[in-house]
Amino acid sequence: MPGFERFGELERKEVEDVLDNGVLMRYGFDAMRNGHYKAQSLEKELQQTLEVKHAQLVTNGTAAVSVALALAGVGAGDEVIIPCFTFVASFEAVMMLGAIPVLVDIDDTLTLNPEAVKQAITNKTKAVMPVHMCGSMADLDALKAICTVNNLILVEDACQAIGGTYKGKYLGTYGDLGCFSFDFVKTITCGEGGAVVTNNSDYAVLADQFTDHGHDHIGQDRGAESHPYLGYNFRISELSAAVGLAQVRRLKDFITLQKKHYTILRDALSSIPEVTFRRVPEGGEESYAFLNFFLPDLETTRKVAALFKEKGVDACFHYYDNNWHYVRKWEHLANIKSLYPVSKEVKEGLSYLKTKTFTNSDYYIGRNISCLIKLSWTEDQVKQRAQLMVDAIKRSL
Repeated sequence: MPGFERFGELERKEVEDVLDNGVLMRYGFDAMRNGHYKAQSLEKELQQTLEVKHAQLVTNGTAAVSVALALAGVGAGDEVIIPCFTFVASFEAVMMLGAIPVLVDIDDTLTLNPEAVKQAITNKTKAVMPVHMCGSMADLDALKAICTVNNLILVEDACQAIGGTYKGKYLGTYGDLGCFSFDFVKTITCGEGGAVVTNNSDYAVLADQFTDHGHDHIGQDRGAESHPYLGYNFRISELSAAVGLAQVRRLKDFITLQKKHYTILRDALSSIPEVTFRRVPEGGEESYAFLNFFLPDLETTRKVAALFKEKGVDACFHYYDNNWHYVRKWEHLANIKSLYPVSKEVKEGLSYLKTKTFTNSDYYIGRNISCLIKLSWTEDQVKQRAQLMVDAIKRSL
């Protein structure tokens, strides 16, 4: 998956441009830049590539989610519905705003179950946030309909799914707001970085201000700029943006290569009747960043995961036993282990985690193995890997 596997002359040239002019900050210092504005250029490139009107760069994907939710008006005591299979950043971003993450079940897409979303809506619900985990998407039509009926904001966390599409639109551009991560292990990397995208011009203006201490960015003198709203510092550096600028121009090539490797592996596993694959909603196409498949039961899946490690099949994850991505291991959230006092509203809002079970999600995550697709493999290496995977699965059944 990671674009860092394909660093080369394009990335080096963009970084050298920044070092040559010496301006690492995205704002100001116009006389020194020699016309180089890497963050602005990357935002424009993202807009063109993802066919979206507005893109705002931020420091990382977690910041992107927090900013998107802030733009949606999420704040103290509000509830945001998210899947119980995600990365911990999802609930961290919600809680940073003083809001309450409401975790609900997933389905065979490995993303938000629309029926579970319906059941979780209360008069405190402000937004629904599907997380397009492992390169594929939720049932976005169904979620959009739920949001429309209930006057909720649809925020897409597409941090793991850049390049995937749904009914002709890139993931992240279907909802009201979309979020991307460009950290070191994403298809497109800045080292650290992220972006919020939207087709809503009002959100775009607010994003531009909120991510830079509330600056209105009017005129040529930062010291004279006004501050229409309180903001924070989520600015990306020019060095990070330079790397991302080169990478995003290579996105289609990366996706093509991921699809090639993904297809070889999937075709091989399809020969085993006991193996089934995650459901991709009709009209959707994965980014091919991961190959996700199901085995008959938890015991078999654990055996296969162990055999993969024994045989050197790396980067395959059984999230049921993973500390980062599934609710089963999030004791620090359930027990609200925080360095600072958490509000009464959030404490009460999270009390449901003391007793709530996720049996439906256990059914899917317990039987799932998620395999990262690398860009650096040769075709022969992919075929060899496929055979090792098939042998391990057959041996475990």
